[in-house]
Amino acid sequence: QVQLVESGGGLVQAGGSLRLSCAASERTSNNYAMGWFRQAPGKERELVAVASSSGVNTYYADSVKGRFTISRDNAKKTVYLQMNSLKPEDTAVYYCAADRTFGVLFTPTRRDEYDYWGQGTQVTVSS
Repeated sequence: QVQLVESGGGLVQAGGSLRLSCAASERTSNNYAMGWFRQAPGKERELVAVASSSGVNTYYADSVKGRFTISRDNAKKTVYLQMNSLKPEDTAVYYCAADRTFGVLFTPTRRDEYDYWGQGTQVTVSS
């Protein structure tokens, strides 16, 4: 069983930066692709970024390419989302998710591929 806890959300002005963290339970193996999703009120939950279990391969939604960076520290069982040049449109609850996989280069992009989800952390970008 994997438990995920997000942190780092908050209120920031447009153009600012935030770094989100997602910590997995201590005994979690590193054989998980890790994804960040977000959901704004009245909208579908959408994929933001994915890191393969090895951390070598990444995937980004077009809306965040060049602004967001996903990374992971497998020794700390933690995945990060560095968000720069934030826009009001980035306002949402951000969720961390894990997909059990033995493919070290695999970057799942579908919501139903993920097995575990965190509680979410609110990111609000003001103009």
